[in-house]
Amino acid sequence: MITHLELGTTKFSRLRQLKTLINQGAIKLGGNANLKIYGTLDCKLGKRLKTKNRIFFMNEVAAIEKGYRPCGHCMRVKYKLWKANNC
Repeated sequence: MITHLELGTTKFSRLRQLKTLINQGAIKLGGNANLKIYGTLDCKLGKRLKTKNRIFFMNEVAAIEKGYRPCGHCMRVKYKLWKANNC
């Protein structure tokens, strides 16, 4: 689990580091630290998050272990399964 602000001190350095980690396969999912939601990196809703709320995961298992739930927008099927099991 990596927060967006941990990636660097400037916006440019954070974006550069993020691109490197994505290309290496170290980051595959993004999430909202306040709402405890994770989703795909290309989710429209995730791209609008404030930098301080963004968090990144290597895989789904890491996100679930930290108590995050799937995004209802970009991971609709997994969200429905999560909702059925947790409501």
